[in-house]
Amino acid sequence: MVTKCSLRTDVEGFYNITQKVNQAIRESGVSEGICVVFCPHTTAGMTINENADPDVVTDLLFALKKTLPDRPEFRHCEGNSAAHLKASLTGSSVTVIIENGRLLLGTWQGIYFCEYDGPRNRNFYIKIISGNETSC
Repeated sequence: MVTKCSLRTDVEGFYNITQKVNQAIRESGVSEGICVVFCPHTTAGMTINENADPDVVTDLLFALKKTLPDRPEFRHCEGNSAAHLKASLTGSSVTVIIENGRLLLGTWQGIYFCEYDGPRNRNFYIKIISGNETSC
C-alpha cells in the first residue's frame, strides 16, 4: 500500500510528519513490518531527528546554511545548488520498523520532511510493508 501526502512548505524548514505516517499505518491495519517514507524532490529530503525541542530543528537548519551556503561559483542556472546539496546530505527517504501497529521510534524521535527550496507544494509517499516478526 502506498499513501501519497501533500504539504505546502515555506522557504526553508523541517516539517514534522510523524503523525501523518502513524495515521497511514493505522489505516493500513499492519501491525508488524516496515514503513518507508520517500521524498520525490531533488531540493527536499527526509530525516529522523529530535521532535521534543524545536531548537534542535533550528540548529540543524542553521548548521546546514552555514555549511552549504549559496556560492557564486555554482553553475546550476536555477540558483538553488545549495538546496540540492542539502537534500543529498539528508537523503530522500527514511525506513522505520513497525511494531504493534506503531512506528518503532526512539522517545525523542520524529520524522521530518526537509524543505530547502520553498515555498513549494510538495508530495511525499508512505509505503507500508507487512512482515512476519522474526527473531535475531
